Amino acid sequence: MSTNRRVNNEDRPRLPEEDASLYLHPQTLARLKTFELRAKMIVEGVMSGQHRSPYHGFSVEFAQHRPYVAGDDVRHLDWKVYGRSDKLQLKQYQQETNLDLITLVDCSGSMDYGSRSFEEASGAGRATSLDGRAHWSKFDHATALAAALSYITLRQGDRAGLFVFADEVRAAVKRSSQNTAWRQIVGALSTHPVDRPTDLGRAVDQALSNVRNRCLLAVISDFFDDPETIRAAVARVRHRGHDMIAFQVVDRQELRFEMRDEAPFEGLEGEDAIRLDPRSIRDGYLAAFEAHREHVERVMRKFGFEYQLVDTYEWLGPALAAFVAKRTAMMKRSKYG
Repeated sequence: MSTNRRVNNEDRPRLPEEDASLYLHPQTLARLKTFELRAKMIVEGVMSGQHRSPYHGFSVEFAQHRPYVAGDDVRHLDWKVYGRSDKLQLKQYQQETNLDLITLVDCSGSMDYGSRSFEEASGAGRATSLDGRAHWSKFDHATALAAALSYITLRQGDRAGLFVFADEVRAAVKRSSQNTAWRQIVGALSTHPVDRPTDLGRAVDQALSNVRNRCLLAVISDFFDDPETIRAAVARVRHRGHDMIAFQVVDRQELRFEMRDEAPFEGLEGEDAIRLDPRSIRDGYLAAFEAHREHVERVMRKFGFEYQLVDTYEWLGPALAAFVAKRTAMMKRSKYG
């Protein structure tokens, strides 16, 4: 991975607060900060947090009793049980451990597409992006979503990390729970999509090679990749015992294909331009697009992961808050919550 590099405060300029707000509007932060993001699988970690560990210890939440063995700490004897049964029993508790969130953000060429005005979408009072673009791209929306997930995770005292990928991992932020982590993540997300195709399989392999403990992976992409490549990558995540959320980010025009005028259609990942009448191919396009979207969702559900379609025309805050609230409620109802 010769092109990969670790992102830190030294090799990327730190964004001022007004620039960071483009990736996560303050109103969105206020709306999201009360929600928890829990993994539905038992996760491992080394720091104290809010998530149950499979390891029994002497922490804060009672789990079960076990018989006393010579050498055990007598401070954890349950004297009430002894009084009723004349047997020495120790209280065991669930250890609490942290959740490591690793966000993978697609920066391939197709993520550079956008039909919505930047001023309308950003909510930051700017007519253009920092690099002069007038349209809000799928990558802009993906970075806002990644920043939001990282913000929630860090507020819980957990660790958040980041991989930005296209045909391979292009940048990474090491997992951390420090206050500076979110700034590093926002800094890494201030990059621009590259004129390269998506290779989810390679990116997942490169990300997992840096992970030793179970984590929650949030993959944010348009998933414009080979269906078998997607399936194989998701299978490897499941095989390694991680949890995952798939956010498929699409533009409103990709969903509805409402263009009417004949024009050259140019690919964003090196494809040649083709002049087309969009009205003549609309039905076929919509059928193919929906078939691929359904395949992505079906693969995620098959392996027990969650899937969320994200429309770049929809404001990030309410949709993300509703998703996280739903996930939190599900986790609390499960045996792991």
